[in-house]
Amino acid sequence: MKRFLILALLATPAFAQQAPADDNANWVRPIKPYRVVGNIYYVGSEGLPAWLITSSQGHILLDSGPSAEGGKLIERSIQQLGFQLADVKILINTHAHYDHAGGLAQLKLDTGAKLWASRLDEPALEAGRHIGGNSNGPTPFPAVKVDKAFGDGQKLKLGENTLIARLTPGHSIGCTTWTTQVTEKGRPLNVTFNCSLSVAGNQLVGNKEHRNIVADYRASFAAMRAIPTDVMLPSHEEQGNLLAKRQKMLRGDPNAFVDPTELGRLVDGYETRFNQELARQQAAAPGAKR
Repeated sequence: MKRFLILALLATPAFAQQAPADDNANWVRPIKPYRVVGNIYYVGSEGLPAWLITSSQGHILLDSGPSAEGGKLIERSIQQLGFQLADVKILINTHAHYDHAGGLAQLKLDTGAKLWASRLDEPALEAGRHIGGNSNGPTPFPAVKVDKAFGDGQKLKLGENTLIARLTPGHSIGCTTWTTQVTEKGRPLNVTFNCSLSVAGNQLVGNKEHRNIVADYRASFAAMRAIPTDVMLPSHEEQGNLLAKRQKMLRGDPNAFVDPTELGRLVDGYETRFNQELARQQAAAPGAKR
């Protein structure tokens, strides 16, 4: 539990300023599912988002929660919205860490959906462990078979939906940011499901499994800033203040989730903390000048 708590805290952008009052219990705490914009629905737990993208030809589900229990929570949310599990045709993932991949095996079993994943995260998903040196260890999860592995720029088309996979590695070796466009009351909106950019215990110096990790992070900061984004839907609730936005929506704000500047601000914060952590690890490395 201690290593899981550390990973949860480090994944939080505000970690440097404050720590949450409790541990990761909200990762499996249910909340009422809801429509966000267009045909995108929140079906995750209180602390860990999962996103259902619906169409007339079947649905896409992004991320899975931390375990089989988290997968079952997502299934109940999908059904609560009136959708059928059998209509979930494709499972996708932001990255191969247990908190976002631990429920994939259960979801795949219960829906019969095909799993798409980035080629570089495929080995981690199929081994059921994080790949890359990390102070939290391998953080195992149920292994799951990938049906389609892809590289940068892969298009996923299902019904009226087209999603584009944009590789933004660093947080994991095959971290994938997904983008799409929806229409909300006649207004087109660019939606980004951004993979995390936090260090979260990653070894930035001498990482034998992820040798290009520093260059990957730096390229991903630049790549993510260049993505046109009206609606940012992250992989952790606190990264986008989703609970607060939901309350604004319930109070009648139709633009509660719309903020074209939000992703850039988030990336700026991540890059600052990355540089601080890189400097710390470099100073602590064997042979570093004191």
